[in-house]
Amino acid sequence: MTGILTSAQMRSTEAAAIACGKCSGADLMERAGQGAAQAIRDAFPVKHRHAVILCGPGNNGGDGFVVARHLAQAGWRVEVLSLPGAGQSGDAARMADLWDGPREDLARAAAEAGARPDVVIDALFGTGLGRPLDPLLADVQAAVRARAGEGACARVALDCPSGLSADTGEVVGGEDAPVLPADLTLSFHSPKPGHYLSRGPEICGALTVVPIGLPPEDVPPLEAPPTGPITRLVAPASPPRWLGARVAPGNGDHKYTRGHVLVLGGKVAQGGAARMAARAALRVGAGLVTLAVPPAALIENAARLDAVMLARCADAAALTELLEDARLSALCLGPGLPPDARTRDLVLAALGAGRPTVLDAGALSAFADAPDALFAALHPRVVLTPHEGEFARLFPDLAEARREGSKIDAVRVAADRAGAVVLLKGAATVIAGPDGASSLHAGVYARAAPWLGTAGAGDVLSGLIAGLIAGRGAQDVHGQVEVAAWLHVETARRFGPGLIAEDLPDTLPQVLRDHGL
Repeated sequence: MTGILTSAQMRSTEAAAIACGKCSGADLMERAGQGAAQAIRDAFPVKHRHAVILCGPGNNGGDGFVVARHLAQAGWRVEVLSLPGAGQSGDAARMADLWDGPREDLARAAAEAGARPDVVIDALFGTGLGRPLDPLLADVQAAVRARAGEGACARVALDCPSGLSADTGEVVGGEDAPVLPADLTLSFHSPKPGHYLSRGPEICGALTVVPIGLPPEDVPPLEAPPTGPITRLVAPASPPRWLGARVAPGNGDHKYTRGHVLVLGGKVAQGGAARMAARAALRVGAGLVTLAVPPAALIENAARLDAVMLARCADAAALTELLEDARLSALCLGPGLPPDARTRDLVLAALGAGRPTVLDAGALSAFADAPDALFAALHPRVVLTPHEGEFARLFPDLAEARREGSKIDAVRVAADRAGAVVLLKGAATVIAGPDGASSLHAGVYARAAPWLGTAGAGDVLSGLIAGLIAGRGAQDVHGQVEVAAWLHVETARRFGPGLIAEDLPDTLPQVLRDHGL
């Protein structure tokens, strides 16, 4: 299972391997550079085989000298442009000594001289930059690419594009600060949070992880509940095995063992969101789904529903009466509900039943002026699914702190404060539980699904989660939320352009069949 390591966790992993004698720092640097050189050759089987490598003063620069040596040994023409201090200390000095090819000081004049290379490689700072990048370095990269010559010049970054925070995905120093964008980023040993968060995917271009011989992180497989301080990447190596364990009903299951979801719907002419959530819950595997709506909305919904059952629910007292039926095993509130006093009362009544519950949209915004009242009623089997705006209403201090910090850190603190599972939506969806476990589903790079930016898609996600936690899934709510996030994107990608939210539940069976269920 893949873990996502912060810069500090990566340094700790390397230090532990060195301390126990499994390898030296020089060994790791050699493996990193050799693996990166091979990855570059695989990604760019170019005609002229000409590379310019920009080397910085630390270990990232040392990696660059190793790449230079291995590319040269493979027959490439290699130029090294290095900053003052590059290759002058530690393992980087040893690697610089082993490089016997051309090397010049990194300056604009040197960058402009010569023919345009096939590849310019950023080995300046990697994950180690804590200050804004010198604008000269961005000018140098641009000057190399602007040299006279035929063909394009691709940009490769070692570990992380210089100027990008490996932990947050933000540009160090702010949006207007310089950064060296890449067409391909080669991350050593594991991906870093910044490769997926915020502007990371845009700046990294494409992402490849290069093994360097370190042991894998102690991250539970996706079939097991997430634990520990390392963020789990929701990227199943075997979707059929994972979905078989998480979604497929057992041979002895029936509609009651598969769970009964109760979705709270909105007023007359405001029921579409709840209907989509209900349909998604049924499609993903809930044995029964009931939509509970105000009495005046019964006829409208009866005309639109077949397999989904209907119940009347005028107010919180009526909901409490409905919940006397112990067979109602999970609830979903928020889609189509206004952020008003009635919704607050419904939420508190639902939470009082202690059952797995999904809160979204109006069920969250109804507590914008009193989030502590919501948090006091939550329990660990509740899932909050805010988008960025709803998150800011419930956790304004964390939303403000995110300008300088990590989305993962913010969601972890939110889950701890709320005492519930929190899923913060986005292309990179972050999930955290009150136990401190966290995971990330990345709908970026090859899994980008821009068609999900459509009205109602979030309501469908709420329904997927409710359906997955209604039966056996209630034993591992966080893990089932991971499945819902993955299926949400997988289904959008399966449908493709032209997607509207109503298409998601009805495309889901095709996705499940595609993956062997």
